[in-house]
Amino acid sequence: MIYWPLASLELVTPRLRLHVPSPAELDELAGIAAAGVHEPQRQPFTVAWTDGEPEVVARRVLQYAWGTWSRWTPEDWSLWLAVVFDGTPIGSQEVAARDFSVCLEVSTGSWLGRDFHGKGFGTEMRAAVLHLAFAGLGAHHAVSGAYVDNAASLAVSRKLGYRDDGIEHHAVRGEAATLQRLRLTRADWQARRSEVRIDGLEACLPMFGAARSDPRQ
Repeated sequence: MIYWPLASLELVTPRLRLHVPSPAELDELAGIAAAGVHEPQRQPFTVAWTDGEPEVVARRVLQYAWGTWSRWTPEDWSLWLAVVFDGTPIGSQEVAARDFSVCLEVSTGSWLGRDFHGKGFGTEMRAAVLHLAFAGLGAHHAVSGAYVDNAASLAVSRKLGYRDDGIEHHAVRGEAATLQRLRLTRADWQARRSEVRIDGLEACLPMFGAARSDPRQ
C-alpha cells in the first residue's frame, strides 16, 4: 500500500511540470525565494513571508512546505507544488481547500523567482492546478485574490476567466491596502480549458475528499 500517493501526482503543461518537490528541489526553491520573488518596495502577499533576511525567508519556505504535509487531512488540505521548467524549479503553485467534499471550492496562491516573471508561466501554472481542481476533483468554484496594485496577478486571473467577487481591506506594512477577491466558476473554466495532463491522481482522490476524477481530463 502507498501511504503518501501525492508523491506520484504530477501536472504537465506544454512547458511546465508541477509536483510535490523532492528535498533537493525544496532547497532550490528556498534559495530562489531568498533571492527575491517581487520588488522589495512592494509586498504583494497577504502574509508577509518575504519580509526578512534571505536566510529567514528561505527557512520560511521549508517550514511552510513541511507544514502543509504534516497538517494534511481530507477536510483541510493544501497542495504545495514545485513548478519546474526545463528541469529546474522556478517557483511554487498552491491549491487548497477546506471541506472540499461539501463546498467543492478551492483557493490558489503562487510565486515565481523574479528571473521568471513576464514569461507567461504564472498563467500556465495556475491553469494546471485549476485543471486538477475542476477536471480532476470535480470542483464547482475556485477563488483567488490580489491587491489592486498587483496588475500582473490580476491579469492572470482575468485571462483565466475569473470575475470580481468583492473587496477586502488589509494593512500592509502599516498602510491601508485593498484586496480584490476573484471567483472562477466551473462554467467559466470550461470555456477556457487549457492543455494539461494529470498523472497519478486516482490513488490521491481520498486524500482530497474527492469522489472521482473526470474521465475527460
